[in-house]
Amino acid sequence: MKKFSYLLMLMMALTACNDDSKNADLADNLEKVEKAPALIKEYGFTLNGYDVVRDTIRSGDSFGIILGSHGVDPAKIFQIVEKVKDTFNPRKIVIGKPYVILKEKDSLNSPKVFIYENDRINYTVVDLRDSISVYTAKKPVTIVKREVAGVINSSLSETIEEEGLNYLLAHQMNNIYQWSIDFFRLQKGDRFKLVYKERYIDDTIYAGIENIEAAVFYHQDKPYYAFNFLADSTAGKYDYYDEKARPLQSFFLKAPVDYFRISSRFSPRRFHPVQKRWKAHKGTDYAAGYGTPIKTTANGVVIASSYTAGNGNYVKVKHNGTYTTQYLHMSKRAVKTGQRVKQGEVIGYVGSTGLATGPHVCYRFWVNGVQVDPFRQNLPSAEPLEEKYVPSYFAAIEPLKEELEKIPFEEIEI
Repeated sequence: MKKFSYLLMLMMALTACNDDSKNADLADNLEKVEKAPALIKEYGFTLNGYDVVRDTIRSGDSFGIILGSHGVDPAKIFQIVEKVKDTFNPRKIVIGKPYVILKEKDSLNSPKVFIYENDRINYTVVDLRDSISVYTAKKPVTIVKREVAGVINSSLSETIEEEGLNYLLAHQMNNIYQWSIDFFRLQKGDRFKLVYKERYIDDTIYAGIENIEAAVFYHQDKPYYAFNFLADSTAGKYDYYDEKARPLQSFFLKAPVDYFRISSRFSPRRFHPVQKRWKAHKGTDYAAGYGTPIKTTANGVVIASSYTAGNGNYVKVKHNGTYTTQYLHMSKRAVKTGQRVKQGEVIGYVGSTGLATGPHVCYRFWVNGVQVDPFRQNLPSAEPLEEKYVPSYFAAIEPLKEELEKIPFEEIEI
């Protein structure tokens, strides 16, 4: 009996040792798993397998200089440039743009991938691993819907800032309502509601506004609705319409530049600041910073893109048999004679060439061959929504209108 008890105790001891050994092995394995580095994936690559170099394009940099500084010989660089230039033009890399180089983790440490960020979402990959190839791609983007309201206390931009919203909302609202609301004449107590979408890269990095889906702006207690609707499915063209399916857009833009002030209006008699004499000023001067893009105010054909001593660099656009516009004193022209242009297309940049004392664009307007003040014209609206789309438009905006109604205002003392 004593022998049996001894044997039983011995077996129990051995089993306990065995369990301790297994537990120790399990703990070691768990520790190894915990210490394993997390996989870092970006641009479609697992970065753990490379030495990663992140930098930005600097003044004096070129594609060749950057690769050369990382050990790529000139003959190889020439071969790469010739292979990729039709998709990625190395001469057009922009100062300040980020780039990433993935290098082999070996003694040579040679570059295997060059990634150039075209913007915050789009990037170009030059793959040097097997054969040279190039392609463009996008970072994963999440769309987030937001609802906001604001009450004007001083200006639209200040209200946007006070609400903690992106300043680009003010710019987009101005674009939507530029034909119906003068944002320079807003009144205290005017208010707005918006339903819009924002973009986020990898769910965390803010990447701007996708679009404003619906808006209502109460100006002098009158509601101005705007709904974004796919008016042309073939061209993928969206436009804004009001609650009665009427287009918000006019045949003409309100101004040829964004972020401006009117420094001189159309006048039969004005003292010319350069010629120092009284004469008619048959245009409207929009003061803006050097290099500000100038946009054609309506669709048309460029009938002149030239230079004269008085006009400086100028562009003239014929829109139809009735209307023609002209844009003077450009620092640089961006279109050629005979070119077709669409409303809002950049045709040049603000400057002070010709008879000008400072950076501005002189905007001239003709009706049936006679120069007139565009602010005094009853200008036509844009093309109406096709009748066949009207029922689907009303069906689409009904839930958006209800959504706008439910957004509360934060009341302020007026």
